[in-house]
Amino acid sequence: MFISTKEIQLLYADTDMMGVIYHANYLKWFELGRTQLIEDLGFSYVGMEEAGYFAPVYDVNCTYKKAIRYGERAFVHTWVELNDGLKTVYGYSIVNGNDEVCAEGKTTHIVVKKDNFRPVQFKKAFPEWFKKYEEVKK
Repeated sequence: MFISTKEIQLLYADTDMMGVIYHANYLKWFELGRTQLIEDLGFSYVGMEEAGYFAPVYDVNCTYKKAIRYGERAFVHTWVELNDGLKTVYGYSIVNGNDEVCAEGKTTHIVVKKDNFRPVQFKKAFPEWFKKYEEVKK
């Protein structure tokens, strides 16, 4: 299993009134991690779009375990949880500078044609990418 790691820049603007990172930012960090994983494996989401496809989020979940505060360090770990040819599920772990898990989550994506948003099989649209995901998935 391959796990991509990306440090997250924590901004003061990302905090809430309690001084902790606002919960919606974790979804943005999932995207940051997913993009890093794709790049680490030699692919490009921009390239997918240029080829006429999107991979929208179909489902997302996040479980919060420990607050992250401004001034701390944070990292997103990302991996391919499931890759069945039609949908891809990415797994995420957000950890602080002490490697304590602060949040865990998953996003499910399907590949669709850009012009009509009809689902297509990932393994048919991007066979090399699909194959790589099969090699590195959990």
